[in-house]
Amino acid sequence: MKHLTPAQIVKELDRYIIGQDQAKRSVAIALRNRWRRQQVPADLRDEIAPKNIIMIGPTGVGKTEIARRLSKLADAPFIKVEASKFTEVGYVGRDVESMVRDLVDLTVNQMRLRQQQAVAEKAGRMAEERVLDLLLPASHQRTSFHPDLRSGNTKVQPPAGADTAGTREKLRRMLRDGKLDDRIVELDVTERSMPMVEVFSNVGMEELGINFKDMLGNLMPKNVKRRKMKVSDALQTLAAEEAQNLVDMDKVVEEAVGRVEQAGIIFLDEIDKIAGKSSGQGPDVSREGVQRDLLPIVEGSTVNTKYGPVRTDHILFIAAGAFHTVKPSDLIPELQGRFPIRVELGSLGADQFVRILTEPRNALLLQYIALLRTEGVDLVFEDDAVARIAQIAEQVNQRTENIGARRLHTLMERLLEDVLFDAPFVDPPKVVVDSAYVEQKLESIIADEDLSRYIL
Repeated sequence: MKHLTPAQIVKELDRYIIGQDQAKRSVAIALRNRWRRQQVPADLRDEIAPKNIIMIGPTGVGKTEIARRLSKLADAPFIKVEASKFTEVGYVGRDVESMVRDLVDLTVNQMRLRQQQAVAEKAGRMAEERVLDLLLPASHQRTSFHPDLRSGNTKVQPPAGADTAGTREKLRRMLRDGKLDDRIVELDVTERSMPMVEVFSNVGMEELGINFKDMLGNLMPKNVKRRKMKVSDALQTLAAEEAQNLVDMDKVVEEAVGRVEQAGIIFLDEIDKIAGKSSGQGPDVSREGVQRDLLPIVEGSTVNTKYGPVRTDHILFIAAGAFHTVKPSDLIPELQGRFPIRVELGSLGADQFVRILTEPRNALLLQYIALLRTEGVDLVFEDDAVARIAQIAEQVNQRTENIGARRLHTLMERLLEDVLFDAPFVDPPKVVVDSAYVEQKLESIIADEDLSRYIL
């Protein structure tokens, strides 16, 4: 983060997201402030709270993509949750603290995988030695068996006191050259017996620091099963086992919890669905209750997880919603105060759709070109075709529901349906999409308003 200024953060976001400059500026400042906070004196560091953000705009304008790309850019723990999935305490549903637990679980798993990748080379060497032990047991292991190199199946035991050093090195060279990959060895594989009963718990037991799955899993005996497998598969199995043994899980958990507390980002989507006054009956009964449950998490509190307590004081919360029928001011005042930065994202028009189709690194046209290239088909889009697709997307969004850039996905699938279906048999293997082609494939649907509502 030290080398990423707000301007550079915006520039990186521009590679994937078209427009919405104000939203990009706001999140870039918020991200840079996290690095700035780490540089201030320790006595002041804990007093600086993150400036949470509410992004307001219709669906398909880039709210989720901005938050997701931001987390990747900062390599920060990130999770996206829908506020509408939470219910007030006392009702059936997920409690709001579960999003923090999910973020910690996700981060621990990511950190463990990274640590396993870091020790992969060492684990590979250890796995190689264990495979060599299987192929050439030590002379004192009189009861052990291994495949004979000549037959591949006969189990033999080298004579006591035999010097196997030269043979072991010869086997090592053959193993590294892949000459033994198809040999069969017998390997003891640890299989943990898990209970067949799934334990459901909402919040109570987790608050006590009890995790039934882990607890019962540790109580159940580990079942060691002898399996026959190829040497190549045995190498992978043993390397994975050695990598797990080499990782210090206590250190992984400590680092993961620290990263969540200091750099975590929680994206609260559909926050407008819990805004508004409760009607006292029906499905709206818990809207305000969910907001009040969210409040301590956003303000900063301690959440008990199976990895220990996690503080949320410095987690950055980015909320988003369309706010078609409600306003941000319909949220309870306390929750509004915890989201001081509000950014409105504008609707997308034809000009933005042209750029979305062509400019980003993951542009939609590039995706279809790459997909069809796997079939040997060369797909070419003329500029007038791209412009016409963008115009149609804008037109359909105005006439039906405005779903933003997601409309481009429906149009592209309908436009290229025949090409995608017949791709293996296209001759010549080149398809040129121009404005006439677009009109031919889409005009009849667009002309019939009822049909366009149904199909597009």
